[in-house]
Amino acid sequence: MQRIVILGNAGSGKSTLARALGERLGLPVIHLDKLFWEPGWIEPDAEQFRARVRKAVAADAWVSEGNYARRTFDLRLPRADLIIWLDTPRLTCLVRVTKRSVMNRPRPDLPAGCREKIDQAFLTFLKFVWNFDRGYRPGIDGVRQAIGPEIPVVHLRGTREIANFVERLPVTGNDLLV
Repeated sequence: MQRIVILGNAGSGKSTLARALGERLGLPVIHLDKLFWEPGWIEPDAEQFRARVRKAVAADAWVSEGNYARRTFDLRLPRADLIIWLDTPRLTCLVRVTKRSVMNRPRPDLPAGCREKIDQAFLTFLKFVWNFDRGYRPGIDGVRQAIGPEIPVVHLRGTREIANFVERLPVTGNDLLV
């Protein structure tokens, strides 16, 4: 496993798992939100974002976390060795998203100038999190199947399965972040 794509709902643990895998396997970590968002939650030009992703996944090895299926799967999946789907219960995702927003601390997977806060956009985001499995996941999985049907997929359900998966991996390196 030299190129790993991690997918899942907001609050499912994608960033945390990516950092753990990066550290354990000595792989650079690509946080797609960090490449996507401009300070103040401004969306970049579509090609600007794709150029950032293209450059990041040009490396021989990486862990990439984030969905952005229609925007980046054609860049990431042809190079991926493994896809990890985090099947975290939506209530857990909702609690995690709420907690991190209330705490309003800078997150290493977001660029400077993008802090989470409770506002109208946050309430809309909660609706997205709650409806992810029914409303968004099928589209993400459809694009995944169309572009990378041969890539092995590991489904991890819950904190214990995720921890067991990481613990079974060899320890090979340091933590490199993109």
